[in-house]
Amino acid sequence: MILVIVDVVRWLFNILVGLVIIRAFLSWLPMARGGIVAFVFTATEPMLTPVRKLVDRSPLGGPGMMLDFSPIIVILILMLMQSFIINMIRAIAIF
Repeated sequence: MILVIVDVVRWLFNILVGLVIIRAFLSWLPMARGGIVAFVFTATEPMLTPVRKLVDRSPLGGPGMMLDFSPIIVILILMLMQSFIINMIRAIAIF
């Protein structure tokens, strides 16, 4: 049972990371934002906006910055969250 829960958590986080990666690539392409593209932007914007605001205030960001580091930071945060949640599930399963 615990292995199934861990697999579901991994699966969900992998989907989120994949959406962020797709979003980063889509931001380089000039295209209409309808259908699947709109879904990707809608699904990832709540994760990217707060990080983007923090990066803008840091020495990494600012109005003259050409690269958006927020997808990289969000992916790292998602990976850390995934690891933490899986470790907590495993720790609970031991008891």
